[in-house]
Amino acid sequence: MIDRLYEKVGGTKTIQKLVRIFYDRVLADPRLAPFFPNTNMDALRAKQVMFLIMLLGQTRTFSGQDLVVAHAGTRAQGLADEHFDALLGHFEASLQELDVAEDYIRDVLARLETTRDAVRGR
Repeated sequence: MIDRLYEKVGGTKTIQKLVRIFYDRVLADPRLAPFFPNTNMDALRAKQVMFLIMLLGQTRTFSGQDLVVAHAGTRAQGLADEHFDALLGHFEASLQELDVAEDYIRDVLARLETTRDAVRGR
């Protein structure tokens, strides 16, 4: 059940660590770093934590922008499926680094995959 996935991955503290590790990986990736040249990373990390808490079932509301709107700038910069795939790869590696069980990693990645079309503006 999705409501329990939040707890299974370790709750808010783990999600906060996950987001830090994830964006460290993303910013070190030359394919992805150019999408974040003037980004306030502290604000982005905070929004990502809120989004993931919602996505994994702890809350039903997210106060951030709609995904289509939030990613309009990156689409204008050329965001493509290959970039989304790279982001998922970094997300998976970050979850593995935190020793999240493989079953839960697959569930998290499946949830993230549901956002692909909105992020890509389709």
